[in-house]
Amino acid sequence: MILEEFIRGLPKAELHLHLEGSLEPEMLMRLAQQNKVDLPFDSIEEVRKAYQFTQLQDFLDIYYAGMGVLQTEQDFYDLTTAYLQRCKEDGVVHVEVFFDPQGHTERGLPFQVAADGIVGALKEGHSKFGISSHLIMCFLRHLSEEDAYQTYAQAEPYFADQRMIGIGLDSSEQGYPPSKFKNIFETARNDGLKTVAHAGEEGPPAYVREAIELLQIDRIDHGNRALEDQELVADIKRRGLALTVCPLSNLRLCVVDDLKNHPLKKMLDQGLCATVNSDDPAYFGGYLLANFIAISNALNLTRTDVVQLTNNSIIGSFLDADQKQYYLNETKNHLKKSYT
Repeated sequence: MILEEFIRGLPKAELHLHLEGSLEPEMLMRLAQQNKVDLPFDSIEEVRKAYQFTQLQDFLDIYYAGMGVLQTEQDFYDLTTAYLQRCKEDGVVHVEVFFDPQGHTERGLPFQVAADGIVGALKEGHSKFGISSHLIMCFLRHLSEEDAYQTYAQAEPYFADQRMIGIGLDSSEQGYPPSKFKNIFETARNDGLKTVAHAGEEGPPAYVREAIELLQIDRIDHGNRALEDQELVADIKRRGLALTVCPLSNLRLCVVDDLKNHPLKKMLDQGLCATVNSDDPAYFGGYLLANFIAISNALNLTRTDVVQLTNNSIIGSFLDADQKQYYLNETKNHLKKSYT
């Protein structure tokens, strides 16, 4: 409990969260009934039993099926608000969240249905919960770059007024190298957008290098397998790129066989700007605080390690310099309290 309260009190940013992956079984079943969507489950218990995965694709199959219950702007608003409520409980001060518009437009929903619901909830979340936010639109890498360009065009009004601040790349990694999306990432950079990409979760270190050198990303999502290439590690460190690591996700998707073998501590020891995140918490067993507690216990992290991780989340965020400094000062204030 002492560890939990210590971590909860530290200002934290979550930099790797798929909003569709925060769809809890209770909301899934409620929306399915409300929107008359057939699911292969008769109860919440059956849903939870289905969340047993041996690889990333096992999860993605049920993830895409589950998002089909999201039908209205209000559904996306409620989904996002429920996530922010959990962030508030965990002591999260800032979020930079992903959503997958192609997963919705390809089933017939207009782009703005998901986008407006999410944007509205994030805006209210700042006043209601005190949580600032940025929204990042991800492309599904198993689809074509041409399809990504069509989605990009739909998002341009949201980029123009900064309701969205960047693009990302997610979904099945194996067989879909970052280089496939080189052109659209160049377009985004030229338009002044932030860029991130999933790389090195299941894909090889070469995918991390491609994301850095060809996509010229501002941040690496996952990046675990970068540790297999020490020249790559040195390059990541030199560039000051943050890695958005997701411990419970890595465990549930069998990226690691045991949290005790997770590479997070090695990342810290090598001077990398590693952060802790929850990825798809409804499917992987825990939101941000739960990830911190689980990995802290598994790796026997010190309080110094934990503070470095939370500071990294602020430093690696897309907040401006003054906002970052404010939260880093808040961390110093928290450390003055009597957690001895």
